[in-house]
Amino acid sequence: MSDFFAIVLSGSAHRVDRWGRRSLSCLASSSPAGASFEAALTGTATFDAGGTLVTCGVSVSAPGDGNNLVPEAPDNHNPDGAVSGAINAPTFEDCDTNMPLVNATVTVNDPVWEMSMLAGEPSTGSMTVPAGGIVVTTSGLASCTATVSPDADVAIAGTWTNGDPASTLAFDTTAPVVVEGGLGCPDTDEAGFTATYEVTNADDPSAPITVTG
Repeated sequence: MSDFFAIVLSGSAHRVDRWGRRSLSCLASSSPAGASFEAALTGTATFDAGGTLVTCGVSVSAPGDGNNLVPEAPDNHNPDGAVSGAINAPTFEDCDTNMPLVNATVTVNDPVWEMSMLAGEPSTGSMTVPAGGIVVTTSGLASCTATVSPDADVAIAGTWTNGDPASTLAFDTTAPVVVEGGLGCPDTDEAGFTATYEVTNADDPSAPITVTG
């Protein structure tokens, strides 16, 4: 594995810092030049559809099936923009609502998403949700179905912060949504999403995944 991996912002190269030891860029292949990474929720993930909140306590994107991998050179360097690759879609479990006697489940319909990383101030990470890729369903006193961007893929962008041993990817964004149901269901075409993920090196947790200029 080489000492540095490069990603770019506005045409200039940015490198993944070794921090004095082996370091990884953000996406990759299963070759010896790369390693796998995991993104695990810290705190809670919240979907906000018109004031109706669905909060989940567990969300993980784990490596497997050739996804969540650091790229080999030269694929980790893109002089024309972000570095992208496939990740396993995050799960959403242990979900609840802010409405009495209303339960919630979050279903991920497409098992593979795309993630893009771009170095800058701040650095950013974007997860592309396939069309209709997330469906939030409530039951009980309010039976509703909210489908995220049912007609087109949508990218949700977060802020990347280097850390040791875990870097973080924090989301505070919105996405288009279609809500179906009757009494008690929100009347909105947009849903908010807030969550912070800790990103760690699944092969060597002591070697942080970092993005630097």
